[in-house]
Amino acid sequence: MYRQAKHDDMLIFERAGESDFCFLTNDVEEDLVPEGMARKGLCLPIVPEREVVKHYTNLSQKNFGVDNGLYPLGSCTMKYNPKYADLISSMPSVGSVHPYQDPETCQGSLRLLYELEEALCAISDMDAVTLQPAAGAQGEFTGMLIAKAFHRKNGEERTEVVIPDTAHGTNPASAAMAGFNVIEVPSNGDGFVDMDALKAALSDRTAAFMITNPNTLGIFEPQIEEIAKAVHDVGALLYYDGANFNAIMGHTSPGKMDFDIVHFNLHKTFATPHGGGGPGAGPVGVCKRLEPFLPIPRIVRKEGSFDLDYERPDSIGKVRSFHGNFAVLVRAYAYILRNGSDGLMEVSQKAVLNSNYLKRRLEGTFDIPFGAIRKHEFVLSAKRLGEKNVRALDVAKRLLDHGFMSPTIYFPMLVDEAMMIEPTETESKETLDEFADAMIRIATEDDPEDIRSAPHSTSVGRIDELFAAKELVLSWRIYQRKKDRF
Repeated sequence: MYRQAKHDDMLIFERAGESDFCFLTNDVEEDLVPEGMARKGLCLPIVPEREVVKHYTNLSQKNFGVDNGLYPLGSCTMKYNPKYADLISSMPSVGSVHPYQDPETCQGSLRLLYELEEALCAISDMDAVTLQPAAGAQGEFTGMLIAKAFHRKNGEERTEVVIPDTAHGTNPASAAMAGFNVIEVPSNGDGFVDMDALKAALSDRTAAFMITNPNTLGIFEPQIEEIAKAVHDVGALLYYDGANFNAIMGHTSPGKMDFDIVHFNLHKTFATPHGGGGPGAGPVGVCKRLEPFLPIPRIVRKEGSFDLDYERPDSIGKVRSFHGNFAVLVRAYAYILRNGSDGLMEVSQKAVLNSNYLKRRLEGTFDIPFGAIRKHEFVLSAKRLGEKNVRALDVAKRLLDHGFMSPTIYFPMLVDEAMMIEPTETESKETLDEFADAMIRIATEDDPEDIRSAPHSTSVGRIDELFAAKELVLSWRIYQRKKDRF
């Protein structure tokens, strides 16, 4: 059964007549708001309360998210966020604290952040952590700045960062933003880093090698110790992209694998809300020799109290305002405390179990390149469906008719017609079976045109994604202008 389609709803502005708008004059005292910043009038539609409630309730039912269905977005790790963490982060003591307060007045908040840093150090086996970066990608950028500062301190101007072809897309972007030239090395036939290619790419120009382990194919790199030695032998740093850390918690760690820098994606590993352009968190951990380069201020403990230390001459400085997104950090700490070390290990075990169960269910129907057991995610190929003139994009759109969000498609690029699936540890066997059944039904449908023309049951059909990216409609005024034009 497909979900019942919902009709397109009018915009709230369209529900009001042309004259049904309220213009509010500015009644704020002029000396309180700088000239040019005060709103002179506010144009809002006048709509009965019943219509307002119906309108926004209908809109909310068109949303799809981790609270109402499987979100198997490989690499991005969209998993359920526990409500106890949301509840704790919404407490007045969390929401009312202000970053401009004197440290003496917010000792509880500083203690929480200090203890979260300690917890992340223990989980990753790193020596120091900063909570300042506001996202995983900003954590990568912070790590690259630390690498640059470290080499410069040693009198070296290293210009290159090496990455594997299984790297996340933000890795080369972060390295390039930090001023490095990016060198890519290929994978071998087993989906691992090609060691000969890596050693050929490493030199005295190499500042760092960025890698996630397990990689984006969901495969653990068994030669990680050899990789670490090769990188360190040329004086470079080994950078751990923590996007896939939720697959190894409690079993191994970046520190045990001899990494120098690691960033954490708190939403991927510790079930905080995914950034999505909003508040996120991407803490960075480092080994002892890199601690002096961490962003300021550093939270320090002195005689039982906590303070902010700005006197760090080798620091790269701030990478964002204040000390990170506090409410997100509170959620992560609540998640860590609630699970404990045994619970975090179980999180990884369930993530790996769910991934391999779903992989096994789909074997035979789809091609699954590389033969190794996977960790938290796996990549399959829809290439064989090309016989029906069906592509991975078509399968992804057809899944919407079955009530499932589509997985990541066409990434990583080394797999033709790739579909990257990560069920996460929070989904039940029943849900995994429903998803597998839907995938198998789609692959074996008699009429491929039903797949190519999908989705059929959503309120909006298949859009022109290229046009939508170029013709952004972000407000009522933009909508009106484009409506008049077309």
